[in-house]
Amino acid sequence: MTMTPIYLDHNATTPVDPDVLQAMLPYLRGQFGNPSSAYALGRYARDAVESARADVASLIGAGADEIVFTSGGTESSNIAIAGTSRRAPEKRAVVTTAIEHPATESVCALLARRGHDVRRIAPDANGQVPAAAMIDAIDDATGLVTMIHAQNETGVLQPVEEVAHASRRKNVLVHIDAAQSAGKIALDVRRIGVDFVTIAGHKLYAPKGVGALYVRRGVRFDPVLVGAGQEQGRRPGTENVAGIVALGRACAIAAERLQRDLERLTMLRDRLLHALVREIPNLKHVGHSVERLPNTLNVLFPQVSGRKLLENCPRVFASTGSACHADREDPSTILLAMGISSDEALGAVRLSVGRYTSEQDVDDAAAALASAWRLMTGAKPATTAA
Repeated sequence: MTMTPIYLDHNATTPVDPDVLQAMLPYLRGQFGNPSSAYALGRYARDAVESARADVASLIGAGADEIVFTSGGTESSNIAIAGTSRRAPEKRAVVTTAIEHPATESVCALLARRGHDVRRIAPDANGQVPAAAMIDAIDDATGLVTMIHAQNETGVLQPVEEVAHASRRKNVLVHIDAAQSAGKIALDVRRIGVDFVTIAGHKLYAPKGVGALYVRRGVRFDPVLVGAGQEQGRRPGTENVAGIVALGRACAIAAERLQRDLERLTMLRDRLLHALVREIPNLKHVGHSVERLPNTLNVLFPQVSGRKLLENCPRVFASTGSACHADREDPSTILLAMGISSDEALGAVRLSVGRYTSEQDVDDAAAALASAWRLMTGAKPATTAA
Protein backbone atom coordinates (compact mmCIF):
# COMPACT_ATOMS: atom_id res chain seq x y z
CA MET A 1 0.00 0.00 0.00
CA THR A 2 1.60 3.27 -1.13
CA MET A 3 1.42 6.45 0.93
CA THR A 4 -0.11 8.64 -1.79
CA PRO A 5 -2.79 10.86 -0.20
CA ILE A 6 -6.38 9.80 -0.84
CA TYR A 7 -8.85 12.64 -1.34
CA LEU A 8 -12.31 11.72 -0.02
CA ASP A 9 -13.73 15.19 0.60
CA HIS A 10 -15.46 15.97 -2.68
CA ASN A 11 -18.42 17.49 -0.82
CA ALA A 12 -16.03 20.17 0.43
CA THR A 13 -14.65 20.95 -3.02
CA THR A 14 -13.70 19.19 -6.23
CA PRO A 15 -10.62 19.43 -8.43
CA VAL A 16 -11.09 21.37 -11.65
CA ASP A 17 -11.82 19.00 -14.52
CA PRO A 18 -9.02 19.19 -17.15
CA ASP A 19 -11.56 19.93 -19.91
CA VAL A 20 -13.01 22.72 -17.77
CA LEU A 21 -9.56 24.23 -17.31
CA GLN A 22 -8.91 24.16 -21.04
CA ALA A 23 -12.25 25.84 -21.73
CA MET A 24 -11.54 28.76 -19.40
CA LEU A 25 -7.88 29.41 -20.28
CA PRO A 26 -8.54 31.54 -23.41
CA TYR A 27 -10.51 34.00 -21.26
CA LEU A 28 -7.55 34.41 -18.93
CA ARG A 29 -5.27 35.15 -21.90
CA GLY A 30 -6.10 36.75 -25.23
CA GLN A 31 -9.90 36.78 -24.94
CA PHE A 32 -9.95 39.05 -21.89
CA GLY A 33 -12.70 41.43 -23.00
CA ASN A 34 -15.40 42.97 -20.85
CA PRO A 35 -18.78 41.51 -21.92
CA SER A 36 -20.34 44.97 -21.68
CA SER A 37 -17.99 46.39 -24.32
CA ALA A 38 -19.44 46.93 -27.81
CA TYR A 39 -16.35 46.04 -29.86
CA ALA A 40 -15.37 42.54 -31.00
CA LEU A 41 -13.36 41.55 -27.92
CA GLY A 42 -16.33 42.38 -25.70
CA ARG A 43 -18.83 40.65 -27.98
CA TYR A 44 -16.72 37.50 -27.94
CA ALA A 45 -16.80 37.50 -24.14
CA ARG A 46 -20.55 38.16 -24.13
CA ASP A 47 -21.16 35.23 -26.49
CA ALA A 48 -19.12 32.97 -24.23
CA VAL A 49 -21.15 34.03 -21.17
CA GLU A 50 -24.43 33.38 -22.95
CA SER A 51 -23.28 29.98 -24.20
CA ALA A 52 -22.33 29.03 -20.64
CA ARG A 53 -25.71 30.28 -19.40
CA ALA A 54 -27.43 27.85 -21.77
CA ASP A 55 -25.28 24.96 -20.55
CA VAL A 56 -26.05 25.66 -16.89
CA ALA A 57 -29.76 25.95 -17.69
CA SER A 58 -29.73 22.67 -19.61
CA LEU A 59 -28.34 20.74 -16.64
CA ILE A 60 -31.37 21.62 -14.50
CA GLY A 61 -34.11 21.86 -17.14
CA ALA A 62 -34.34 25.66 -17.06
CA GLY A 63 -34.40 28.41 -19.65
CA ALA A 64 -31.18 30.33 -20.25
CA ASP A 65 -32.88 33.60 -19.25
CA GLU A 66 -33.59 32.07 -15.81
CA ILE A 67 -29.90 31.72 -14.88
CA VAL A 68 -28.13 34.44 -12.89
CA PHE A 69 -24.36 34.12 -12.48
CA THR A 70 -22.93 34.76 -9.01
CA SER A 71 -19.69 34.32 -7.08
CA GLY A 72 -20.81 30.97 -5.66
CA GLY A 73 -23.35 29.08 -3.61
CA THR A 74 -23.31 31.42 -0.62
CA GLU A 75 -24.12 34.47 -2.69
CA SER A 76 -26.81 32.62 -4.63
CA SER A 77 -28.60 31.57 -1.46
CA ASN A 78 -28.22 35.04 0.05
CA ILE A 79 -29.75 36.65 -3.03
CA ALA A 80 -32.73 34.30 -3.05
CA ILE A 81 -33.50 34.51 0.67
CA ALA A 82 -32.64 38.13 1.44
CA GLY A 83 -33.96 39.40 -1.90
CA THR A 84 -37.33 37.76 -1.35
CA SER A 85 -37.63 39.12 2.19
CA ARG A 86 -37.02 42.65 0.91
CA ARG A 87 -39.56 42.26 -1.87
CA ALA A 88 -42.45 41.30 0.42
CA PRO A 89 -41.81 42.74 3.89
CA GLU A 90 -45.38 41.94 4.94
CA LYS A 91 -44.65 38.23 4.49
CA ARG A 92 -42.34 37.95 7.49
CA ALA A 93 -42.33 34.18 8.00
CA VAL A 94 -39.69 31.89 6.54
CA VAL A 95 -40.04 28.12 6.73
CA THR A 96 -36.76 26.23 6.65
CA THR A 97 -35.08 23.18 8.18
CA ALA A 98 -32.82 22.58 11.15
CA ILE A 99 -30.19 20.97 8.88
CA GLU A 100 -29.31 23.79 6.48
CA HIS A 101 -25.87 24.74 5.23
CA PRO A 102 -24.58 27.94 6.90
CA ALA A 103 -25.13 29.81 3.61
CA THR A 104 -28.85 29.44 4.27
CA GLU A 105 -28.98 29.20 8.03
CA SER A 106 -26.93 32.37 8.56
CA VAL A 107 -29.25 34.41 6.34
CA CYS A 108 -32.27 33.02 8.15
CA ALA A 109 -30.69 33.88 11.50
CA LEU A 110 -30.05 37.41 10.26
CA LEU A 111 -33.68 37.75 9.20
CA ALA A 112 -34.78 36.47 12.61
CA ARG A 113 -32.73 39.19 14.31
CA ARG A 114 -34.54 41.69 12.10
CA GLY A 115 -37.93 40.52 13.26
CA HIS A 116 -38.81 37.80 10.79
CA ASP A 117 -40.48 34.63 12.01
CA VAL A 118 -38.10 31.83 11.05
CA ARG A 119 -39.58 28.35 11.49
CA ARG A 120 -37.02 25.54 11.50
CA ILE A 121 -38.30 22.01 11.02
CA ALA A 122 -36.27 19.15 12.52
CA PRO A 123 -35.32 15.97 10.65
CA ASP A 124 -36.24 12.44 11.59
CA ALA A 125 -33.70 9.84 12.70
CA ASN A 126 -32.85 9.12 9.04
CA GLY A 127 -31.89 12.73 8.41
CA GLN A 128 -34.97 13.63 6.35
CA VAL A 129 -37.21 16.53 7.24
CA PRO A 130 -40.84 15.33 7.08
CA ALA A 131 -42.62 17.01 4.17
CA ALA A 132 -45.87 17.17 6.15
CA ALA A 133 -44.19 19.16 8.93
CA MET A 134 -42.74 21.63 6.42
CA ILE A 135 -46.10 22.06 4.74
CA ASP A 136 -47.97 22.45 8.03
CA ALA A 137 -45.62 25.29 9.00
CA ILE A 138 -46.70 27.37 5.97
CA ASP A 139 -49.42 29.94 6.59
CA ASP A 140 -50.64 33.28 5.23
CA ALA A 141 -47.62 35.09 6.71
CA THR A 142 -45.10 32.87 4.94
CA GLY A 143 -43.12 34.54 2.20
CA LEU A 144 -40.54 31.85 1.47
CA VAL A 145 -39.75 28.20 2.02
CA THR A 146 -36.03 27.46 1.81
CA MET A 147 -34.52 24.02 2.19
CA ILE A 148 -31.42 22.09 1.29
CA HIS A 149 -31.82 19.50 -1.46
CA ALA A 150 -29.04 17.13 -0.37
CA GLN A 151 -27.67 17.63 3.13
CA ASN A 152 -23.97 18.36 2.84
CA GLU A 153 -22.82 16.25 5.82
CA THR A 154 -25.05 13.20 5.47
CA GLY A 155 -25.92 13.32 1.77
CA VAL A 156 -29.58 12.66 2.62
CA LEU A 157 -32.04 13.90 -0.01
CA GLN A 158 -34.89 16.05 1.23
CA PRO A 159 -38.53 15.96 -0.02
CA VAL A 160 -38.21 19.17 -2.00
CA GLU A 161 -40.69 18.24 -4.71
CA GLU A 162 -43.56 17.49 -2.35
CA VAL A 163 -42.89 20.62 -0.33
CA ALA A 164 -42.52 22.78 -3.45
CA HIS A 165 -45.81 21.64 -4.98
CA ALA A 166 -47.66 22.30 -1.72
CA SER A 167 -46.02 25.71 -1.41
CA ARG A 168 -47.02 26.59 -4.97
CA ARG A 169 -50.66 25.81 -4.11
CA LYS A 170 -50.33 28.25 -1.21
CA ASN A 171 -48.66 30.92 -3.40
CA VAL A 172 -45.43 30.75 -1.41
CA LEU A 173 -42.02 30.97 -3.11
CA VAL A 174 -39.54 28.10 -2.73
CA HIS A 175 -35.75 28.15 -2.75
CA ILE A 176 -33.62 25.01 -2.68
CA ASP A 177 -29.89 24.77 -2.10
CA ALA A 178 -28.68 22.30 -4.75
CA ALA A 179 -24.98 23.00 -4.27
CA GLN A 180 -24.35 19.34 -3.38
CA SER A 181 -26.89 17.70 -5.68
CA ALA A 182 -26.46 19.54 -9.00
CA GLY A 183 -24.39 17.42 -11.32
CA LYS A 184 -24.62 14.32 -9.09
CA ILE A 185 -28.27 13.41 -9.53
CA ALA A 186 -30.94 14.41 -12.03
CA LEU A 187 -32.44 17.82 -11.25
CA ASP A 188 -35.42 19.19 -13.17
CA VAL A 189 -36.68 22.53 -11.89
CA ARG A 190 -39.95 22.28 -13.84
CA ARG A 191 -40.82 18.91 -12.33
CA ILE A 192 -39.83 19.95 -8.82
CA GLY A 193 -41.66 23.25 -9.14
CA VAL A 194 -39.21 25.54 -7.37
CA ASP A 195 -38.64 29.27 -7.82
CA PHE A 196 -34.95 29.54 -6.89
CA VAL A 197 -32.08 27.03 -7.05
CA THR A 198 -28.53 27.54 -5.77
CA ILE A 199 -25.60 26.08 -7.73
CA ALA A 200 -21.94 26.21 -6.65
CA GLY A 201 -19.27 25.73 -9.31
CA HIS A 202 -16.56 24.20 -7.15
CA LYS A 203 -18.85 21.33 -6.13
CA LEU A 204 -19.02 20.04 -9.72
CA TYR A 205 -15.44 20.35 -11.00
CA ALA A 206 -15.42 24.05 -11.86
CA PRO A 207 -13.19 26.53 -10.01
CA LYS A 208 -14.05 28.28 -6.78
CA GLY A 209 -15.57 31.75 -6.97
CA VAL A 210 -18.35 31.12 -9.48
CA GLY A 211 -21.93 29.92 -9.09
CA ALA A 212 -25.41 30.42 -10.37
CA LEU A 213 -28.92 31.10 -9.16
CA TYR A 214 -31.92 29.78 -11.04
CA VAL A 215 -34.80 32.25 -10.85
CA ARG A 216 -38.08 31.01 -12.29
CA ARG A 217 -39.31 33.21 -15.11
CA GLY A 218 -41.63 35.90 -13.79
CA VAL A 219 -40.43 35.72 -10.17
CA ARG A 220 -39.21 39.04 -8.86
CA PHE A 221 -36.92 39.89 -5.98
CA ASP A 222 -34.96 42.88 -4.78
CA PRO A 223 -31.25 42.63 -5.68
CA VAL A 224 -28.82 42.38 -2.81
CA LEU A 225 -26.19 44.33 -4.78
CA VAL A 226 -26.68 47.37 -6.99
CA GLY A 227 -24.41 48.61 -9.74
CA ALA A 228 -24.16 48.89 -13.49
CA GLY A 229 -26.98 46.48 -14.32
CA GLN A 230 -25.27 43.29 -15.42
CA GLU A 231 -27.32 40.06 -15.27
CA GLN A 232 -30.46 42.10 -16.00
CA GLY A 233 -29.80 44.06 -12.81
CA ARG A 234 -30.31 40.96 -10.69
CA ARG A 235 -26.60 40.60 -9.85
CA PRO A 236 -24.53 43.56 -11.06
CA GLY A 237 -20.77 43.54 -11.41
CA THR A 238 -18.43 42.86 -14.32
CA GLU A 239 -18.79 39.19 -15.18
CA ASN A 240 -16.15 36.64 -14.23
CA VAL A 241 -15.99 35.41 -17.82
CA ALA A 242 -13.39 32.66 -17.33
CA GLY A 243 -15.21 31.33 -14.27
CA ILE A 244 -18.58 31.47 -16.01
CA VAL A 245 -17.22 29.63 -19.04
CA ALA A 246 -15.76 27.03 -16.68
CA LEU A 247 -19.09 26.58 -14.91
CA GLY A 248 -20.89 26.16 -18.21
CA ARG A 249 -18.43 23.55 -19.38
CA ALA A 250 -18.60 21.74 -16.03
CA CYS A 251 -22.39 21.59 -16.26
CA ALA A 252 -22.24 20.26 -19.82
CA ILE A 253 -19.81 17.53 -18.73
CA ALA A 254 -21.93 16.66 -15.70
CA ALA A 255 -25.03 16.33 -17.86
CA GLU A 256 -23.25 14.04 -20.31
CA ARG A 257 -21.77 11.83 -17.58
CA LEU A 258 -24.65 11.94 -15.10
CA GLN A 259 -25.93 8.36 -15.27
CA ARG A 260 -22.61 6.57 -15.50
CA ASP A 261 -21.08 8.74 -12.77
CA LEU A 262 -24.09 8.07 -10.54
CA GLU A 263 -23.67 4.32 -10.93
CA ARG A 264 -19.92 4.41 -10.43
CA LEU A 265 -20.02 6.69 -7.39
CA THR A 266 -22.71 4.57 -5.77
CA MET A 267 -20.54 1.48 -6.26
CA LEU A 268 -17.50 3.18 -4.72
CA ARG A 269 -19.49 4.57 -1.80
CA ASP A 270 -20.98 1.17 -0.99
CA ARG A 271 -17.63 -0.58 -1.42
CA LEU A 272 -16.12 1.83 1.09
CA LEU A 273 -18.92 1.27 3.60
CA HIS A 274 -18.71 -2.51 3.34
CA ALA A 275 -14.94 -2.44 3.82
CA LEU A 276 -15.23 -0.29 6.93
CA VAL A 277 -18.02 -2.43 8.38
CA ARG A 278 -15.86 -5.54 7.94
CA GLU A 279 -12.93 -3.96 9.76
CA ILE A 280 -14.60 -1.94 12.51
CA PRO A 281 -17.14 -3.54 14.85
CA ASN A 282 -20.14 -1.36 15.74
CA LEU A 283 -19.42 1.20 13.03
CA LYS A 284 -22.68 3.01 12.22
CA HIS A 285 -23.86 4.55 9.00
CA VAL A 286 -25.64 7.90 9.38
CA GLY A 287 -28.68 8.84 7.33
CA HIS A 288 -31.24 7.33 5.02
CA SER A 289 -30.07 4.12 3.37
CA VAL A 290 -31.67 4.89 -0.02
CA GLU A 291 -32.59 8.58 -0.32
CA ARG A 292 -29.07 9.98 -0.43
CA LEU A 293 -26.37 11.20 -2.75
CA PRO A 294 -24.45 8.51 -4.62
CA ASN A 295 -21.06 9.74 -3.42
CA THR A 296 -21.56 10.55 0.26
CA LEU A 297 -20.92 8.36 3.29
CA ASN A 298 -21.19 9.59 6.88
CA VAL A 299 -20.17 7.04 9.50
CA LEU A 300 -19.73 7.02 13.27
CA PHE A 301 -16.47 5.47 14.45
CA PRO A 302 -16.97 3.98 17.93
CA GLN A 303 -14.87 5.01 20.93
CA VAL A 304 -12.94 7.76 19.11
CA SER A 305 -13.28 11.34 17.96
CA GLY A 306 -13.62 11.55 14.20
CA ARG A 307 -11.35 14.58 14.16
CA LYS A 308 -8.61 12.78 16.10
CA LEU A 309 -9.00 9.70 13.92
CA LEU A 310 -8.29 11.78 10.83
CA GLU A 311 -5.33 13.38 12.58
CA ASN A 312 -3.98 9.87 13.13
CA CYS A 313 -4.72 8.91 9.53
CA PRO A 314 -3.08 11.75 7.55
CA ARG A 315 -3.21 9.79 4.31
CA VAL A 316 -7.00 10.16 4.06
CA PHE A 317 -8.33 13.64 3.36
CA ALA A 318 -11.86 13.79 4.77
CA SER A 319 -13.89 15.91 7.16
CA THR A 320 -16.10 15.88 10.22
CA GLY A 321 -19.02 18.07 11.16
CA SER A 322 -17.61 18.88 14.58
CA ALA A 323 -16.54 22.35 15.67
CA CYS A 324 -13.19 22.61 17.42
CA HIS A 325 -12.41 25.12 20.16
CA ALA A 326 -9.37 25.67 22.32
CA ASP A 327 -10.83 23.68 25.22
CA ARG A 328 -13.43 21.41 23.66
CA GLU A 329 -14.85 19.76 20.55
CA ASP A 330 -18.53 20.20 19.78
CA PRO A 331 -20.37 17.56 17.75
CA SER A 332 -22.14 18.33 14.49
CA THR A 333 -25.37 20.23 15.01
CA ILE A 334 -26.80 18.33 12.01
CA LEU A 335 -26.26 14.96 13.69
CA LEU A 336 -27.58 16.24 17.01
CA ALA A 337 -30.74 17.41 15.23
CA MET A 338 -31.17 13.81 14.02
CA GLY A 339 -31.22 12.60 17.63
CA ILE A 340 -27.71 11.16 17.67
CA SER A 341 -26.05 11.46 21.08
CA SER A 342 -23.15 13.86 21.56
CA ASP A 343 -20.70 11.07 22.30
CA GLU A 344 -21.63 9.14 19.17
CA ALA A 345 -21.74 12.26 17.00
CA LEU A 346 -18.16 13.13 17.91
CA GLY A 347 -17.09 9.97 16.11
CA ALA A 348 -18.51 11.14 12.78
CA VAL A 349 -16.44 11.23 9.60
CA ARG A 350 -17.80 12.28 6.21
CA LEU A 351 -16.25 10.46 3.27
CA SER A 352 -17.22 11.68 -0.19
CA VAL A 353 -15.88 10.03 -3.33
CA GLY A 354 -15.54 11.73 -6.69
CA ARG A 355 -14.97 11.47 -10.42
CA TYR A 356 -11.30 10.49 -10.09
CA THR A 357 -11.60 8.19 -7.08
CA SER A 358 -10.55 4.61 -7.88
CA GLU A 359 -11.49 1.29 -6.34
CA GLN A 360 -7.92 1.06 -5.05
CA ASP A 361 -8.33 4.45 -3.38
CA VAL A 362 -11.42 3.22 -1.59
CA ASP A 363 -9.77 -0.03 -0.47
CA ASP A 364 -6.64 1.75 0.73
CA ALA A 365 -8.63 4.42 2.55
CA ALA A 366 -10.69 1.82 4.41
CA ALA A 367 -7.53 -0.03 5.42
CA ALA A 368 -5.80 3.15 6.59
CA LEU A 369 -8.80 4.34 8.61
CA ALA A 370 -9.25 0.92 10.20
CA SER A 371 -5.56 0.75 11.09
CA ALA A 372 -5.69 4.19 12.71
CA TRP A 373 -8.85 3.23 14.62
CA ARG A 374 -7.24 0.05 15.94
CA LEU A 375 -4.14 1.94 17.10
CA MET A 376 -6.33 4.42 18.96
CA THR A 377 -8.59 1.83 20.59
CA GLY A 378 -6.27 -1.14 21.02
CA ALA A 379 -8.64 -3.35 19.03
CA LYS A 380 -7.30 -6.34 17.13
CA PRO A 381 -7.68 -6.71 13.37
CA ALA A 382 -11.05 -8.16 12.44
CA THR A 383 -9.48 -11.23 10.82
CA THR A 384 -7.64 -12.23 14.00
CA ALA A 385 -10.07 -11.09 16.66
CA ALA A 386 -11.22 -13.85 19.02
